[in-house]
Amino acid sequence: MDAGKAGPTLKTHCSAQYPDVCKWLIPFILSCCVYFRLWIPEDQPSWVAALVKCLPIFCLAGFLWVMSPGGGYTWLLQGALLCSAVGDACLIWPEAFLHGMAAFALAHLLYLWAFGLSPPQPGLLLLIFLASGPYLILLLLHLQPDMVLPVAAYGLSLMAMLWRGLAWGGSAGWGALLFTLSDGVLAWDAFAQPLPHARLVIMTTYYAAQLLITLSALRSLGPKTD
Repeated sequence: MDAGKAGPTLKTHCSAQYPDVCKWLIPFILSCCVYFRLWIPEDQPSWVAALVKCLPIFCLAGFLWVMSPGGGYTWLLQGALLCSAVGDACLIWPEAFLHGMAAFALAHLLYLWAFGLSPPQPGLLLLIFLASGPYLILLLLHLQPDMVLPVAAYGLSLMAMLWRGLAWGGSAGWGALLFTLSDGVLAWDAFAQPLPHARLVIMTTYYAAQLLITLSALRSLGPKTD
């Protein structure tokens, strides 16, 4: 990531230049606390569990509606967040796993669309494929034949989102990295072998990723004037 292009950090967002940012992040923070405090067992799928899991993402979509209304970038981020919420809900029920993966793939495509294709940075794309490709191939070896194509397609969409997020820079780049880490741990834990504290790692990195990508919508905003 280009440090000169990096957008405002969370600390900057919460400075006096953005006096309302921290206030409107409180619902997200509280809903995350509720999720981790309740820690509903994964073997007890229910609509309550789905709502508790999705609530932080809905709060981020609402945050964008308040803090960065209008504009194509914001709308695409909100669309990606809503698709992510659908994916979160589907993953509560194991039989809806493919639907959840499809919803998250759509979220990644919306993020990619928001980040744009300029500058192209083909060298960065090559680096991502060299770093992620072996992991994806190794993961595919653990899958049932009917899961290989969907997981491969999802992996490619995730790598594309990471490429454009890193090219965009700032908090979007860090968010894309954490999203990739979260999905990488989830996939290995689900398909290869169980990992210790996997759910905790997955959800903390996932919520942090969505927060950082959401905050990237604010980097072009200056202080409001009356």
